[in-house]
Amino acid sequence: MSQHEHFMKLALQEARQALQENEFPVGCVLVCDNEVVGRGRRINSRLPSRNELDHAEIVALRNIITGQPQINPARLTAYCTMEPCLMCYAALLLSQVAVIVYAYEDAMGGGTELPLAALAPLYRGAKTTVIPHVLRQESLALFKQFFLNPEHSYWQDSYLAEYTLSQS
Repeated sequence: MSQHEHFMKLALQEARQALQENEFPVGCVLVCDNEVVGRGRRINSRLPSRNELDHAEIVALRNIITGQPQINPARLTAYCTMEPCLMCYAALLLSQVAVIVYAYEDAMGGGTELPLAALAPLYRGAKTTVIPHVLRQESLALFKQFFLNPEHSYWQDSYLAEYTLSQS
């Protein structure tokens, strides 16, 4: 098992925990020098507390900022079970996270293919490496499980749900 697979399995544990809590199954772990230093999973994707701020990556970054502010984010690798959305990708870029590894592509809102060179200078100079599709099938299985459950209303009638359920 590769290092990326090892840490993605830990992110998948966070995603499974989110799914057990009836949340959107996204997990994230932040790794520095081969040690997990931050964890997060999607929270508040259900009514009545639904919001679009508590994504797994944001939760994990908050945990680092409050719990271990001495860690240099430029030494971090983020392992995300789903490709970061524009908000999370921008937060990771602005935090200067060196590497982003994700499992399943966000066909509806993924941000990692954003052409940084075409953006404002703050983003244009970002030095982040993106590595896609590490343990993609394992993550895909969680999203299929989520979208197949009619009790989950989050993005249920979306392009992402349609795309996910069409994947094999």
